[in-house]
Amino acid sequence: MKKRKDIMVCVTQQKSCERLIKRGAEIKDKFDGELHVIHVVKEGWKYFGKLKESDALEYLFDTSKSYGADLTVIKATDIVDTLFKFAQKHNVEIVVMGESLEKTAQQNMIERFKKNLNKNIIVDIVPIEEVNEKAV
Repeated sequence: MKKRKDIMVCVTQQKSCERLIKRGAEIKDKFDGELHVIHVVKEGWKYFGKLKESDALEYLFDTSKSYGADLTVIKATDIVDTLFKFAQKHNVEIVVMGESLEKTAQQNMIERFKKNLNKNIIVDIVPIEEVNEKAV
């Protein structure tokens, strides 16, 4: 019997986030866990940048639902801390994130997030190249 593991997928406002949700769903199927999709936006910023917010939210909701995930959208002053607390609250054991383009560890949210995590939590980074390869 496979050990249940809950998964958290961290998404942004980009439509390419479906690749992250899909990866989370594939992992969920292996471990029979709950799939949580979360988008955290900095307090004072728009939820979805330049995209029309209602369209972007509907897209994220529909995509999450199609993969059997729940969607949480939160505004917070500290994105990393909010993700960390969400992971703790939902007993997440695997976190799926897209590769960061930030060059320094201080700017790279993934590196900052990983510093706070319990060592037993797995962070699965989906490379940007996977998107480019599939688009060809």
